[in-house]
Amino acid sequence: MWYNYYVYGSGCLAAHFFAKDANDLHKENTSLLQGSIWKGMTAFALPILLGQIFQQLYNTADALIVGRYLSDAEYAAVTSTGSLVFLLVGFFGGISVGAGVVIARYFGAKDENKLRISVHTTVFFGIAAGLFLTVFGILFTPWMLKVMGTPQEIMPYSVLYFRFYFAGALGIVLYNLCMGILRAVGDSTHPLYYLIISSIVNIVLDLLFVGVLRWGVWSAALATAISQMISVLLCMYRLFHYQTSYQLKLRQLRADFPMLREVIHYGLPSGVQNSIIAFANVIVQTNINSFGQDTVAGSGTYAKLEGFAFLPITCFAMALTTFVSQNLGAKQHERAKKGTRFGILCCVVMAELIGVALLVLAEPLMGCFTDNAEAIKIGAQQARVEALFFCMLSFSHCIAAILRGAGKPMVPMFVMLGTWCAIRVAYISILVPIVKESWVIFSAYPVTWTLSSIIFLVYYLKSDWLHAFDRRKERQT
Repeated sequence: MWYNYYVYGSGCLAAHFFAKDANDLHKENTSLLQGSIWKGMTAFALPILLGQIFQQLYNTADALIVGRYLSDAEYAAVTSTGSLVFLLVGFFGGISVGAGVVIARYFGAKDENKLRISVHTTVFFGIAAGLFLTVFGILFTPWMLKVMGTPQEIMPYSVLYFRFYFAGALGIVLYNLCMGILRAVGDSTHPLYYLIISSIVNIVLDLLFVGVLRWGVWSAALATAISQMISVLLCMYRLFHYQTSYQLKLRQLRADFPMLREVIHYGLPSGVQNSIIAFANVIVQTNINSFGQDTVAGSGTYAKLEGFAFLPITCFAMALTTFVSQNLGAKQHERAKKGTRFGILCCVVMAELIGVALLVLAEPLMGCFTDNAEAIKIGAQQARVEALFFCMLSFSHCIAAILRGAGKPMVPMFVMLGTWCAIRVAYISILVPIVKESWVIFSAYPVTWTLSSIIFLVYYLKSDWLHAFDRRKERQT
């Protein structure tokens, strides 16, 4: 009965959100191009932050509810999923970043024809990519988990969880792309509404499937897939039914190959970067797995907390990409430069304050997920090693976001592949066999964050990133 009331309430809530007038949306969209920089960027980033909090609830709810109702092995299977999921989804997420840069640039330049073509091409690509990822994930899950050295006691649960997770890959890919389209045109509010609805659905289904029906760890992934698809349907409804310059029309849904090349030009470096860094993190996870189930659970739980803690920074980074791309598209170079200074300062200060808070509260927060004392101890140790270096991670994310928004995606790709992939893997591969302690693995993160920040700082100060779009357009003509 309570579930029926919830569905009815969500439907009413959605109907209210959909009723927002297009003129109000236009006002939101122009806030990044005119007026106060800090007010516009903060107003744009805040709904993203709230949305990302609800998005983070997807896997966190899975872990929290599975940890309370199912076995330690099933809990470890859920908490160890992050790096492998990102390996497969991260590539298409990077492409969506490129699509967002292109869409935001045409929106800022008021080129409605190219804006419309870019949106339709992006959605068509998302459908094809989602179907491919579904088939690939279901078929190759056992092999990938075996390569990662997943402990035998959690292997059956991990296979089940991953296969059901990737059964909903179409929803995951389309969700990221559709939300990216709305944010690229300055609408960060409606993605928040849709995430609130789908996140509540996910939690309710987790409690029903796992807590009441006791269907097992696979049902947590099923709940995630269903809730992701709900958010996609809500987003697609808006894109298809509202009279905007970027409205979707079924008959125009095709791949425009010149536009697809442009999207891939800006998105492929981010996609390759995401996948290779994720592959490096799979290697890191393999080393973590070698320390046993408690270390897997402790590190995985810390990763959930870190994901929440770092959300304000990632959201400001998203806002920076859109802000820079829109303003450079509108030829407002000085405004773009001022906005980056505000975004960097805000992100770095927030990151360090959050890192201190996580360091202090790590153990009680870990205890919300699991009663395993050894896992809590390991997670708290990871917080002591990493949390105070969040300022470095924040700075790297900000500069990478700025450069992507400016049309220079190759720079963050090479910097991050060199530091977060090659150096991180080499560091772990050399030191872990010598020291044989899990904290050595954790220390690889602050070391590589610091290196990437130094490189990014030098590039940001020395390069002419403000005119990257102009130079590319001159070469094309």
